[in-house]
Amino acid sequence: MNTKLIECVPNFSEGSDMAIIKQITDQIESVEGVSLLDVDPGKATNRTVVTFVGTPEEVIDAAFLAIKKACELIDMSKHQGEHPRFGATDVCPLVPVANISMEETVEYAHKLAERVGRELDFPVYCYEFAAQTDQRKNLASIRSGEYEGLPDKLSRTEWKPDFGPARFVPSTGVVAIGARNFLVAYNINLNTTSTRRANSVAFDVREAGRVLREGDPISGKIVKDEKGNKVRVAGSLKKVKAIGWYIEEYAVCQISMNLTDITITPVHVAYDEVFDRCYKRGLRVTGSELVGLIPLQAMLDAGRHFLSKQTRSLGVPDSELIKIAVKSMGLDELKPFIPEERIIEYKMAGPDGKPLVSMNLSAFVEETASESPAPGGGSIAAYMGAMGAALATMVANLSAHKRGWDERWEEFSEWAVQGKEAYLKLLYKVDEDTEAFNGIMDAFGLPKGTDDEKAARKAAIQEATKIAVQVPLETMKLAFDSMTVIKKMAEIGNPNSVSDAGVAALAARSAVFGAYLNVKINLGDLSDEVYKSNIIKEADALKIDSALLEKEILAIVESKI
Repeated sequence: MNTKLIECVPNFSEGSDMAIIKQITDQIESVEGVSLLDVDPGKATNRTVVTFVGTPEEVIDAAFLAIKKACELIDMSKHQGEHPRFGATDVCPLVPVANISMEETVEYAHKLAERVGRELDFPVYCYEFAAQTDQRKNLASIRSGEYEGLPDKLSRTEWKPDFGPARFVPSTGVVAIGARNFLVAYNINLNTTSTRRANSVAFDVREAGRVLREGDPISGKIVKDEKGNKVRVAGSLKKVKAIGWYIEEYAVCQISMNLTDITITPVHVAYDEVFDRCYKRGLRVTGSELVGLIPLQAMLDAGRHFLSKQTRSLGVPDSELIKIAVKSMGLDELKPFIPEERIIEYKMAGPDGKPLVSMNLSAFVEETASESPAPGGGSIAAYMGAMGAALATMVANLSAHKRGWDERWEEFSEWAVQGKEAYLKLLYKVDEDTEAFNGIMDAFGLPKGTDDEKAARKAAIQEATKIAVQVPLETMKLAFDSMTVIKKMAEIGNPNSVSDAGVAALAARSAVFGAYLNVKINLGDLSDEVYKSNIIKEADALKIDSALLEKEILAIVESKI
C-alpha cells in the first residue's frame, strides 16, 4: 500500500539479436523486487526499449546490471540504426510511479549514474529532472552529434561528463541517465475516417499547436515573423504531442497522443479536451485506448473526476473508481480493459500481494480457525476496525446520494473519502500484523551456538518484538481516528442508516480494545522499560478515549431509533 515504486525504461542499442537482448533482461529479472513488464525490440532502429518496475534500490541495482551486461555484449563501433543514439545503453530514465517524489527519484538517478561512471569507467550524462545544468535538461541537446561526434564532444570543457571519465570509449559510448515524469501513450477514437479532420483536432490540442496561416487554415499562406520564422498557434494542452491517423484494423481515425507528463495533463483532462474540440468540429469521440501500462493513481484521479461531474461521492472503492474511469473514457471500446494487466501496481502485486485480505470471508474465517497461530488477535482487531470504518463510509456514500440532499453531496463525499482512507489503512494492518508475528518467529529461529550468535539473536528478537508492538498500536490509532467519521455520520448522516453507524462504533471500539491486548502481550517480552512505559501510557489513553467516544456515539444512535 505504501511501497515506493520506480519505473525504469532503458533503451539498448540492439534490436535484432534476441540472444543479446535476453541476456540483458535476464540481469534485470535476477533482482528480487523488480518486475520486467515489457521488452520492445525494433529492427529498423536497432534498438530495444525495456520497461521494468520495482522498489527504488532494487531498480537501480537491476539497471546497473543491465547497463553492465550491455557494455559486454554491444559494440557501438559497429552499430547502425535509424534512431539517434550514442551508447550501448543509450538512455536510462527513472520514473516515479507510486509513493515517491521526483526529488527522491532524482537522487536515485544520480546514485545510479555515479555507480556506472565509477565502476564501469565510461562517461555518463544526466538529463531532464536529473540534469545538473540547464543545457543538459534536453536529451536531444545531450545526444547532439550522436555516437560519431563523441570524440570531439568529450574533449570540450562544457561537455565534461557528469560522472565517469571524460574520454571516448569506442565500444560503449556514453549513457544518459535521467529522471522524468510518467509518459502515457493514449489514443482517442473518433467517428470519422478522415485523417485530415482528425489532424485538425490533434493540432487544436497538442502543445506545439499548428502553423498560423492567412485566411484558410489549410491552404492559406503561412504567416512568418520579422525574422522569417513560421508563426505557430499553441495548442490547448501542455506536455502533449498528438497527431491524427487512420487505423485500418478498426476502420476509424484516432487522435494519437503522448502525454509526456501526466502531472501536467492527466489522461482524463486530455480526453475531455479532445471530446470538446471534436464536438465543435462536428465529430464524436466514441472511446479511447491506453497503449502499455498506467499508474493506479492516474486511473483513480480519472474516476474521481468523472464522479465529481456527476456530483457523486468520491469515497467509493478503488475498483468502482477504475470502473467509472474505464466507462467514462471508453477504454474498453476496442478491447477489454483488464486492470490487473494494465495498471502497474496491480500487475506487480500479482495474486498473492495481500494473502489474508485477498481471501473470501469463508476462507479467512477458516484460516483464522486453523492450527496456525496467525492470523491472530491483532489481524482480527485490524479487520474489525476496517469493517467499522467501511460502515461509516457506506453511511457517508448513502447520504451523498440521498434524494433531496443534493446540495450536501460534497460534504458527505469528503467524509466518505476520509472513511475510505481509514479502512484501507486498517486492511493493510491485517496482513502486516501477521507479518510482524512471523518476524518474531524468524528471530527465534536464528542460530544460538556461540556467544555472538546468542547476542545477535537476542537483539533480533527485541527488534522484531518492537515491530510487533508498533503494528497493533497503529491499529489502535487508526481505529480510534475512524470514530470521528463514525460519530459525524451518526449525527448528520442518512437517518435510515444510523444503526449502521452504531455497529461501526462497536466495531471500532472493539478494534481498539483487541489491538490493545496485542500491544500488552508483546510488551511483556521487551527489556527496554522506558520504551514499555511510554507505549503503555499511549495505549491506555487510546483505550479509555475510545470507550468514552463509543458511549457518545451509541447515545446519539439510541436517540434516533
